[in-house]
Amino acid sequence: MAGSQHFSDNQFTLKEVFQNISEWIAFFLSKWKILLLSGIIGIALGALVSIFKKPVFHAETSFVLEEGDAGGMGQMSGLASLVGVNLGSLGSTSGLFQGDNIMELYRSDRMLDETLLSKFDDNNLLIDRFVTFEELDKKWASRVDIPSMDFSVPRVQFTVSQDSVVKEVAKLIRENQLSIAKPDRKLSIIQVSISSKDEGYAKVFNERLVQNVNTFYLETKTKKSGENLGILQSQADSVRRILDESIGAYAMATDRVPNANPLLSTATIETKKRQIDVQATGAVYEEIVKNLEIAKVNHRNNSPLIQIIDSPRFPLERSEVRLVKGMVLGCIIVGLLTLFVFYFRRLYQKHVQES
Repeated sequence: MAGSQHFSDNQFTLKEVFQNISEWIAFFLSKWKILLLSGIIGIALGALVSIFKKPVFHAETSFVLEEGDAGGMGQMSGLASLVGVNLGSLGSTSGLFQGDNIMELYRSDRMLDETLLSKFDDNNLLIDRFVTFEELDKKWASRVDIPSMDFSVPRVQFTVSQDSVVKEVAKLIRENQLSIAKPDRKLSIIQVSISSKDEGYAKVFNERLVQNVNTFYLETKTKKSGENLGILQSQADSVRRILDESIGAYAMATDRVPNANPLLSTATIETKKRQIDVQATGAVYEEIVKNLEIAKVNHRNNSPLIQIIDSPRFPLERSEVRLVKGMVLGCIIVGLLTLFVFYFRRLYQKHVQES
């Protein structure tokens, strides 16, 4: 019974709940002057934020990543085996840029550094433009002397301070400005986005980054097939020169004995040797040419790597705090903060009084 009585004593009736709410409403209404003042202050702060906060521009490139035609190369391998040609590694495709690896390539220091050190215009590099609108020369003045640095010199001539600045700028871009995403995991479409307060910088940086990654992708993806193509082309040229020499030697040997006596076999030995050389060299040249043509086809199949869908164009998409929106948000935020201060302050006072 005691426990039941204790339980009932801690219950709140509906009347008490409404009474408690009414007390809080009356309390807040009694502070209407302060709440009104806080609302005005919030409106003023929101207006200042919308006026002085610079808009952010978004430059976005979307492209389709081609991963190669493995099925087509399998059919080509089957056809090549019919004529006695083994494609071997010529038909293999590298998995370096399949999946999400290319997305990490866009975030790599190498790609970001190369992009930062490329030209923005005839007078400035992209890193110079970034330092200017981010005012890094003032923010980092106590640590490094950025105005005295020349980033246009070759990278091997950079000082430790210059390398550190480039590394830190690349880190800022990777963490705050760069966004790499796949809108749909089932598709091969990748979006590269750069957000910046400088519209021109955002567009140029996005274009250069995609271009640098595209070039690196092309060189790396086709490196092996390109090396095989170069070796086969060199072999074909060498064997062709030997074949031409053998044909010339065979013609000279035939000219020495134009009407050889069929009863004297020794008179035709030289001619037969030269003829065998021509036939053997011709067979080798024929096989090399077959492999060379297949290598050319494989190299062409590996060459198209990125197909651009959309590229950034002026005017870029921008996000900013509008004046009316800023004033409303400022009023709401400051007003809610004021209400919370009054609420917890009164709870604390009631707790002290009860104690």
